[in-house]
Amino acid sequence: MGRRNTYPCSLLLQKMGYEMSMLQITQGTFRLSDTRSLAVTELALRAGESWAFVGANGSGKSALARALSGELPLLSGERGCTFERIARLSFEQLQALVSDEWQRNNTDLLSPDEEDTGRTTAQIIQDEISDETRCRELAERFGIAHLLTRRFKYLSTGETRKTLLCQALMARPDLLVFDEPFDGLDVASREQLTALLGELNSYGYTLALILNRFDDIPAFVQHAGVLADCTLSEVGPKQQLLEHALIAQLAFSEKLAGAQLPEADSATACPPLPDNAPRIVLRNATVSYNDRPILHNLSWTVNPGEHWQIIGPNGAGKSTLLSLITGDHPQGYSNDLTLFGRRRGSGETIWDIKKHIGYVSSSLHLDYRVSASVLTVVLSGYFDSIGLYETPSDRQQKLAHQWLALLGMDKNAANTPFHSLSWGQQRLVLIARALVKHPALLILDEPLQGLDPLNRQLVRRFVDILIGEGDTQLLFVSHHAEDAPQCITHRLSFVPDGDIYRYQLDTL
Repeated sequence: MGRRNTYPCSLLLQKMGYEMSMLQITQGTFRLSDTRSLAVTELALRAGESWAFVGANGSGKSALARALSGELPLLSGERGCTFERIARLSFEQLQALVSDEWQRNNTDLLSPDEEDTGRTTAQIIQDEISDETRCRELAERFGIAHLLTRRFKYLSTGETRKTLLCQALMARPDLLVFDEPFDGLDVASREQLTALLGELNSYGYTLALILNRFDDIPAFVQHAGVLADCTLSEVGPKQQLLEHALIAQLAFSEKLAGAQLPEADSATACPPLPDNAPRIVLRNATVSYNDRPILHNLSWTVNPGEHWQIIGPNGAGKSTLLSLITGDHPQGYSNDLTLFGRRRGSGETIWDIKKHIGYVSSSLHLDYRVSASVLTVVLSGYFDSIGLYETPSDRQQKLAHQWLALLGMDKNAANTPFHSLSWGQQRLVLIARALVKHPALLILDEPLQGLDPLNRQLVRRFVDILIGEGDTQLLFVSHHAEDAPQCITHRLSFVPDGDIYRYQLDTL
C-alpha cells in the first residue's frame, strides 16, 4: 500500500484474477516408491501467500515440492488445486540443464575455427515461450540483461539461478514452488535472491520455498511447515510455529556446529582408554537358548573413532549382542570377548565395564517413572541411578546446566518436571544423562521407537551434534537403516539366512 510500482507492468499478476486460487491437501498420502510415501495431514496454500517448508536431508522436502506441483501420485486423501499454472524450480533441474548444455557441444573437441553452438541465456529463458520483449523485461529486472547473448553454460551459479527463474516467469505462473533455492549461492547472491523473491510475493505471486534450515526462511515469509520422516505434520503462521518448543529446539540445533561439550566431572570421570585400542573385539560369538542359536559365529571389531548402526528384525539377536557388551549376559564369559582392552573373565567387574558405557533404551525410558525435574534426571547420570539419592556437587550442577543449555533448555526448563516434556525431549535428556560422564561408548537401543516424526528428527539431529563434537563412540540400534543419524560410519546388519542369521559388516 502506497509503495511506488517499479516493476514493469507486463510482469505483474493481476491479484483480482487469482484471489480465489487455492491448493489444499487433506490427509494426503503420496507415493514415492514401493516402500516409501509422503504424508501431508492438512495444508492450504492461498493466492498471494508465502510459505517456507523446512526439513533435514531425507525428510521428504523434494517430494513435497513435487506433491505441491501435482507431480506425485496421490494414494489416499484429497488434493484440490485451482491454481492454473504451477512452476517448480529445483537445483537438480538447474544441474541437468547445465549438463545438457555441455553435452550439446563439447568445446574441447572443437577445432580452432569452429563456433561454440551452446544456447544463449535468451534462448534458455525462451525455451518454452518465445517473447523477446518479455524476456528482456525479466532479464533487466533480475540484472542479467547483459548476459542474454552469452552462452548459458558459462554463467555463474547465481546467474544460472536467475535465468531459470526468468524462464519460469515467462509463463506467468500463479504458484511458484522453489526446491532449495539458496543451495550453492554465496552470501551476496542469497541476499539478492531473497530480495527478488520478496518482491515477487509483494506483487501477488504465491510462493512455496522448500528449505534445509530455519535460518534460510526469509523475513517476508508468512507461513511455515516442518517436515520430518516424510511427514508434514506441523504447519501454521511462521512466528507461531517457531515458538513451538520442539521446533525452537530444532532451529537452535542449527547454530551448534563446532559447539564445545561440557567437561567431565573429575570425581566421576571415566578412566581414559588407549587411543589405538579397539573398544570391542568379538570372535566367533555363539549364544544359545535351549539349543536354539541366538548369535551364530559373530565376529566384530569396533575400532577407535567408529560409530556403528546395528540393524535387524525383532528376534535377530541385537539385544543379546548388547547384553554381551554391557556385561549383563551370563554367556559373556564363555565367549572370546575383549572390551575396552580387557578380556572378559580376566578379573574385571561388571562395574569396570559399565563405567565406560552410557546406555539409553526405550525400556530405561519407561522405567524412569520417578517424579523428578529435568535437571535431576541429568544429574542422576553421574551416579547411574534412576532418580537422585546422593547430593551432587556444585560443579556437577553447573555441568548439568551446561548440558541442558546445549539441548536448548534454559534454567526454567531445567526445573520443569521431566514428564512434562515431549517424549522426544525426554529421550534427549536421557541421552544427556548418559553422556555426562563422557563414556567411551554410548549405546542407543531403538532411541527413535515411540517417537513421532518431529521428535525423531529432534533426537537424530542432537545425536549428531553430541557425538560429532565429542570423543564418545556410538552404537545405534534400530530396525531400519534409514533411522541412522549422519554421524554413523559403519553398519552391522543381521540378515535372515534360513533358521539363523548371517552378519553383514559395511563401511558407509
